[in-house]
Amino acid sequence: MNFCKRAWLNITAKKGRSILLILVTSAIMLFVLAGLLIRNAADTATSNAKKSVGATVTLSANREAAFKKMRQSTSTSKKKTKPTLSTSPVKLSDAKKIAKLSNVSSYNATVSTSANAKGFSAISTSSSSNGGGMKGGMGGSSTSSGDITIDGVTATSSVSDFSSSSSKITKGRGITAADEGTNNVVIESELAKEDSLKVGDTIKLKATTGTKKTYTLKIVGIYKASSSTSSSQGPDASDPSNSVYTSYTFANTIKGSKYKNTADSVTFNISDPAKVSSVKTAGKKLINTSKYSLSTDDSSYQTVKASMDNVKSFADKIVWLVAIAGTIILALIVILMIRERRYEIGVLLSLGEARWKIVAQFFVEMVMVLIVSIVIAGAGGKFVGNQLGKQLVSQQTTTATTSTSTSSQGQMGGGTPGGTTGGSKPSGNMKGGGGGGGSMPGSSSSSSSTASASQTDLDISVTIMDLVELGGFGLAIMFLSIMLASGGILRLQPKKVLIE
Repeated sequence: MNFCKRAWLNITAKKGRSILLILVTSAIMLFVLAGLLIRNAADTATSNAKKSVGATVTLSANREAAFKKMRQSTSTSKKKTKPTLSTSPVKLSDAKKIAKLSNVSSYNATVSTSANAKGFSAISTSSSSNGGGMKGGMGGSSTSSGDITIDGVTATSSVSDFSSSSSKITKGRGITAADEGTNNVVIESELAKEDSLKVGDTIKLKATTGTKKTYTLKIVGIYKASSSTSSSQGPDASDPSNSVYTSYTFANTIKGSKYKNTADSVTFNISDPAKVSSVKTAGKKLINTSKYSLSTDDSSYQTVKASMDNVKSFADKIVWLVAIAGTIILALIVILMIRERRYEIGVLLSLGEARWKIVAQFFVEMVMVLIVSIVIAGAGGKFVGNQLGKQLVSQQTTTATTSTSTSSQGQMGGGTPGGTTGGSKPSGNMKGGGGGGGSMPGSSSSSSSTASASQTDLDISVTIMDLVELGGFGLAIMFLSIMLASGGILRLQPKKVLIE
């Protein structure tokens, strides 16, 4: 009788012991499979984050160089005059060069300015009576604040407020690249309600500088802003409902002819967040770095990646700890099983059976147990993996939110970097300012990265490859267990065993 047949007869004859082995092995395989599933799901989530979360590179005025130049001119000037910060608007010709780089999927030019409502009323708030926005100078010019904030963009879909669903188009459509050169506008729902405006109506805005010309705009869409969205160009413009979106070309028209083919900042969407540094390096070679700067924002991707790396690390620990513990447990069980079957082993040895065949019999028995255990683990692995995955993602999201909040609080007292982060809406505090600063630095990216982390779910499913990988782990565990326990078989003397 060969050792495979003996193994089968032994498994079927001693059902109680076989069931116990199956239960123990199933528990080990279940947690090993859960760890493998979580690890694979974390890898998939990280890969998906490259496509869904993305990263951005923002081209804006080099404010650091501008401040340095201002300080130098102040120190060398004999007259005690008030220093003026002079920055240059971004040339769209430079932006188009960067847009042609590999891994740049699209770009969004942003221009912030203001105008006065004519023929309709801007929304006033009691808290806004104290506030006037800080007026800055692009090229040393000065402008007056209007009661309507104009956010000129290439496309509203690329603005962080819309991409993160903080603001939503409720009627009509948003601004697109096709609106360049037009007077189309998207207004806020509260402003539309207050003035009984609807899609298709026209409104008039009067420029606050130059000839103070009045422009007629056609409403193509109405959006709903979140309560946290705010801007502060003028006393009335502090209410977010007074913010309207137009093409950046119209915003430049309001600012003046010298701003044609320019933007406060241009945000480039990077298709692969891992390439954001290489895009920035290549982009610097195409611009005058003394006038312009490139800043990167891949915080959303890095937050998701860090969370998933931690989940993956924990899953790997589960796999190895359970595998090591399982090997030890099964080795002890096999050792006890060998002691129980000393007489059987002695008889086989006395009949001339090779020692390796006896060891192989035990291995085949354990493989039979393993096959049943893998089936059981495959049935319950998804449930256990889902439960563990949810707990791990929840824990990592809490950690990410805490660190993001701490980072945001640390940034609130800092200065504003040039350019809007991730295509976020400029507040317009610096009229014509290169970079359209004024928003809380990092506030938009912080909220979006936290949202990205909280929205990351592990898609856990059991595939054939997962079961094959589990089978490989199981065979390795069984082999090590048998090898650790086979020392007793190799030392047994059949004559001594039969006498005892």
